[in-house]
Formats: sequence, C-alpha cells, structure tokens
Amino acid sequence: MAKEWSGIFPAVMVPLKEDYSVNEQEFKNYLDWLLTFSDKGISGFVTNGHTGEISGWDPKQRAYITKLAADHVKGKVKIISGISAEGTVEAIEHAKAAQEAGADGILLMPPHIWLRFGMKPESALKYFQDIAAAIDIKIIIHLYPSNTPAFYPIDLLLEMAKIPNVVSIKCGHRNMPIYEQAIRILQEQAPEICLYTCHDENLLSTMIQGVDGALIGFSGCVPELITALWKAVQDKNLAEALEINKKLAAASSAIYGVGQPSGEAHARMKEFLYKRKAFSNPLMRLPVLPLNQEEKDKVVKALEISGVDLINLV
Repeated sequence: MAKEWSGIFPAVMVPLKEDYSVNEQEFKNYLDWLLTFSDKGISGFVTNGHTGEISGWDPKQRAYITKLAADHVKGKVKIISGISAEGTVEAIEHAKAAQEAGADGILLMPPHIWLRFGMKPESALKYFQDIAAAIDIKIIIHLYPSNTPAFYPIDLLLEMAKIPNVVSIKCGHRNMPIYEQAIRILQEQAPEICLYTCHDENLLSTMIQGVDGALIGFSGCVPELITALWKAVQDKNLAEALEINKKLAAASSAIYGVGQPSGEAHARMKEFLYKRKAFSNPLMRLPVLPLNQEEKDKVVKALEISGVDLINLV
C-alpha cells in the first residue's frame, strides 16, 4: 500500500518576464500541464527548490511563489516549499511564511554555513526539532551529498525521523554504496518515513532500491518519461524501465553532466522547457547567466534524444 507522501514531486521551475519577475500566467499554465500527470504518479510540487532558484529570491518572493502554486492547484496535489536559511530563527520565519502561504510541507535544507565549517550532529537535530515545533505542516529532510560537511549520517537521520512532523527524506547521498545501505536501514528502522531519490542523473539505479518516490527537478521537465519510468519500476518491468532510461539518461547527461548538478544545469533545464515551448524565455535569476550557443546546442540535442513532444503552452 502506497504511503500518503509517496510519489513523484517535481521541483518546479519559475518562468520569468524580461525584468526577472515571475510570469504568473506562464507559471500557472506550466502547473496545469504538470497536473495532467497527477494520475500517473505526480503527487506534489516543490516550490523554492534549487531548481526553482531559491537562492535568487528573497523571503517574501519565496512565500509569494508558494502561494501562487497553492492557490492555483487548490489541493489537487501537495505543495512543498524549500526552506534555506542560515539561522534557526530565520528558518522558522520562512517555514511559518510557507505555512501561511498554503504549503502542505517544507523541504528543509541545511544552513549553508555547515557546508563550509561542518556541524555537530546535536546542532543539526535541534535545528530540525526547533523548526518542527514552530509549525503544523510536514517536513521533508533535504539530505546533502555524503562528501559534504553538511551530510547527515544514518544515526542522525534515524533521530530526525522520530520528529513527529518529519514525513520524508530526500536522499541525496550521491554515493551508491552509502545510499543503498542507508535505504535498507531506514526501511527497517523507520518504515513510516517516505524515501525519495533526488538523483536526476542516475534515476533508474536509485529508484530500484525500493524507495517511495522521487523529488527531482527533471520531473518538471520531462514528466512523461519520469512517471513512465516510475511505473515500470513499481511494476517490476525491468525491460520497460531500461528502454525508458535510454532516452532519459541521454537527455539527463546533456543537462546535468555526470555527478552533482549546478546552477548552469538548471539553466540548461529551463532552456529545455523554453525549447519545448513551455516558457516564452529561458531567463534565470541572476547571477546565473544565459547559456552560450554551444550549451544551447546540447539542450537541443537532449530534446531530440528524449523523444518528447513540444508542449506549446506559449
């Protein structure tokens, strides 16, 4: 039986006007298109993820984007807002703003100071406990790669999983042996917690570990391929999954390369949506710059390989 928070959660992109503000109508059209896949596995949308350019928006703009999404989908799928802040007090303010905007949950990222200096496990646990106590909505743990100082090892994750409103973990290990081991332990010791792959660049190999879904930007770019892959995996149809993965992996490698995605990868993804005629321009919030012609050509090639159709929303 599927858990309530299982499924595919696209980290949605935000179309921009020429002045870098949100193009509200194009955003709503884009969400409507993604909603057509809600019966194929898409369970919710994540606003203010890295794919949604969280670092390019101030706190009021982040809440505004979340409210736009929540008001538009009207409960048809879950809305989760990314939360990125350097201190507990600020994170609580952001989380409360997301709750007031209509979010069903938050995707709680680690303070980025931990990426530079590391953290004590007890500090990370208290960070989650304090934020959880301040809100009524759910929390998805955003796990950073195992080679970063902000990584939460399995013992810490198991303690975080005991927090009542923690429902899911976005498993971003990017180290397959550590990932597989953690999935097994979490399934055994915290079976009520949903586990998502977020490995856009190697989805099939991370899906087949028995996870409960995926939280990825790429599913907001080629949802027809991601949902088809997810169904094939759930049906244990490896032959079908491998065929879908050929198209998906080739397109993914053109967008992400191999390994950890970057801001430029997100720019390539927005270019992909622009080429699919989902958005009227591929602008990113500064400081991410427009792609050069070589990068644009790679996106065109990725689109051809993927075999997906134009959306023609604009």
